[in-house]
Formats: sequence, C-alpha cells, structure tokens
Amino acid sequence: MTKVTFHNDPVTILGNEVSVGDNAPDFTVLANDLSPVTFSDLKGTVRLISVVPSLDTGVCSVQTKRFNDEATSLGEDVSVLTISADLPFAQKRWSVAEGIEAVQTLSDHRDLSFGEAYGVIIEELRLLTRAIFVVDKDDKVTYVEYVAEATDHPDYEKAIAAVKTAAK
Repeated sequence: MTKVTFHNDPVTILGNEVSVGDNAPDFTVLANDLSPVTFSDLKGTVRLISVVPSLDTGVCSVQTKRFNDEATSLGEDVSVLTISADLPFAQKRWSVAEGIEAVQTLSDHRDLSFGEAYGVIIEELRLLTRAIFVVDKDDKVTYVEYVAEATDHPDYEKAIAAVKTAAK
C-alpha cells in the first residue's frame, strides 16, 4: 500500500490501491445537486480524475483550477472530474465562486465509495488523499499518482501528458 503523510505525519490509507493496467473500478458519488453519479455514467470518454482532500484549501484549489484551465485544450472526449469528501453544497459554492466550468466536482462524502474503490481514504481524517487517475475510453487505468505528502501538488505535466496519450 502507498505510504502517505499529511503535514509530514504518517496516515493510514484505506481502500483498494489501483495500478496502471487495472480495469477502473466502479463507484458512486454525488453531483452538486445531490444526484448520484457512477463511473459508468461517464463511459466512452477518457477520464482525468483529480482527487483532493478539500477544495477549501490552497493546494486543492490550485489543483482544481489548473485542471479546469487545461480541460478546454483536452478535447470533448475527455471528462475532467475532481472528487473530494467535501459536501456537495460546499463544492457547488466553491465552483461558482472560482468560476469552475470545465471540471465536474463530485462528492464522496456520503459513502466513500470512490475512496474505497481507489484506495484514497485517509482513515484518521475521513478525507481523501491527493491522487490523480487517468482512465481510457475502454475503462483501463493508464496513469496513477498517489501523492506521497497529501499537502503537495501532483505532477500536472505528467497527468496532462497521460490524458493526451489516452485520448489518441
């Protein structure tokens, strides 16, 4: 299992770690209007899944804005998602305040279904740890980054390159 720290303190990560080449696990999260969204709802697109502990923090905010800015250049066959354990209402408020239009923010607050399926639950905090997943149109995981220190930035360039490769 991936070792992760949060503010340099070790944390326990729960769930099933995902690797490149795996079939992407299904999950159910909530849209900002509380409607359920499943992984299979997004079938047929390349999916960039950006996982953050909370949109109301600096690095998470920057990460989501960065992928929002990049999303328009990735093409219509790419879905960009940000998943956190924030409440859907908070995600909606944040997205409106920050002008986020190209990234779909989704909440794993209710069931931690995504967190369990992708191995990103921080047990001590009931938050998701920072990670990036790219899934191709055939539902194969083509890129994985579990960020070792949850308060650090992911490798944006590698994630975007992985999306472009998967979209070819």
